[in-house]
Amino acid sequence: MSTGFAKLAGSALVVLIAPPLYLMLDLAVVGRLGGDEFAALAVGTLVLAIVSTQLTFLAYGTTARSAREFGAGRRSAAVAEGVQASWIALVAGAAIIAVVYPTAPWIMRALVPDDAVAGAAAQWLRIAMFGVPLILLAMAGNGWLRGVQEARPPVVYVTVGLALAAVLCVVLVHGLAGAPKLGLPGSAVANLIGQGLTGVLFVGRLVRESDGRWRPDLPVMRAQLVMARDLILRSASFQICFVSAAAVAARFGVAQVAAHQLVLQLWEFIALLLDSLAIAAQQLVGAALGAKAFGLAKANARRAVVSSFAMAVTLAAVFAVGVTLIPRIFTDDPEILAAARVPWWFLVVMVPVAGVVFALDGVLLGAGDVAFLRTATLLGALLGFLPLIWLALVFDWGLAGIWSGLLVFMLARLGAVVWRVRSGSWLR
Repeated sequence: MSTGFAKLAGSALVVLIAPPLYLMLDLAVVGRLGGDEFAALAVGTLVLAIVSTQLTFLAYGTTARSAREFGAGRRSAAVAEGVQASWIALVAGAAIIAVVYPTAPWIMRALVPDDAVAGAAAQWLRIAMFGVPLILLAMAGNGWLRGVQEARPPVVYVTVGLALAAVLCVVLVHGLAGAPKLGLPGSAVANLIGQGLTGVLFVGRLVRESDGRWRPDLPVMRAQLVMARDLILRSASFQICFVSAAAVAARFGVAQVAAHQLVLQLWEFIALLLDSLAIAAQQLVGAALGAKAFGLAKANARRAVVSSFAMAVTLAAVFAVGVTLIPRIFTDDPEILAAARVPWWFLVVMVPVAGVVFALDGVLLGAGDVAFLRTATLLGALLGFLPLIWLALVFDWGLAGIWSGLLVFMLARLGAVVWRVRSGSWLR
């Protein structure tokens, strides 16, 4: 692994794993309040992730476009991509608050049949929801900074914000150091403050870089939204599947949905670890293609696949060995621990597959081949993941049925991206 690749991957790794690490702390802190609070936080964070990550193009699309400009020697144009993405983030964030805040109780009741859990989850979501615009601004900031290969600032901004949130979570949930004991709402307040600080820091850097050039540029925004269309459809297919999985798991009981979300959060943590290498590939492949250095683009693609697969095999081994120990970090509820055993082994099997899939996703995103990724993901979701989720409910397959769907989904994506990269069409 070259020094430049390692530096970019390391920066992306810190930025990507910091939020799930914080979420794991959040789950561990709230889990001590009881099973209902744990389940409410699990579902609340799922919905918050869904409504915010529908706009992941603010990070991934902006990275691809900024990297091309940067590779072609146009840094100011790369920064301008961040300005226009930030306008989109502000408008979209306000719209999400306007829709989700009043409908939070209905959303949670649709996902969770237990009234106490649904009510607590809605209360948490209504507080945390006000951080969405700043979450989206941080995505846009990450996007253009990655594009111009600035490794340090995103690490500092994300770490500072989430470190503050981590301290506030412990203090406010349990009422330490003279603070009021807020319980589950204290988790939402901590989340809001920490994410808000991170967003403000990203905006401050963009203001300094842009030299006052903040006027909306409609042609650039339209071009971003064309790429966004495919990325949003791709992201939506993920989220529809995961919402369906949570809804079906909830029908099997509170312990089942809590166990499902616990293992799913670990899966997302692993995915983000692997995504750090994919993002480095996206940055370097995008810049190489912007400079028309096709041989370098291929070399970066190979480096990403080898590095990601090696990391994935190591992670799979760690989670296989830790099957009895790792879940106890988050809860001591015996029913949740017993239920988590089933999806745990699916997780172990899927990780090496994900090592290859995520790396090649990064290569294709760097090449701007988002239309292909959209189609491949939609087909995998509609023909593999979703049918097995709902069949699990009909035939009472439990969490094994739900996670079988996720495994089939990953295998379908593996076949698609390997074929696409081997075809060489991404270079064009």
